[in-house]
Amino acid sequence: MKSKGELESEISQAIIRFEKEYMGRGPLETKTYLVDDLVLVRLKNVLTPAELKLAQADERHQGRELIKQSRHKLLEHGRPLLEAVLRDILGVGVRSLHTDISTKTGERIIVFTLEGKPADIK
Repeated sequence: MKSKGELESEISQAIIRFEKEYMGRGPLETKTYLVDDLVLVRLKNVLTPAELKLAQADERHQGRELIKQSRHKLLEHGRPLLEAVLRDILGVGVRSLHTDISTKTGERIIVFTLEGKPADIK
């Protein structure tokens, strides 16, 4: 049986691996919070240098929307991998996934709603 902090750390490490291997660049900082049947993951500095330049130079926000759309699409495509990792770590399935990314700060938030509250927490 693992502590809540150990589970949160394990999820953070899994998300970092996913971001590096699947998205091509990992965040500089990741923090996970387990709250009942929710998993909240906060990732800082996830944008590539090219994405940052596009977001900063874009006066009509089309580049920002393009970044958000492509990042959202990539995460949706990799969703089965994330769901499997969370199921392995927490022993409970994922009901839904919600995400947003800030093109100003480079911060991404991912919220997973679980099918139930993880039982094996100290």
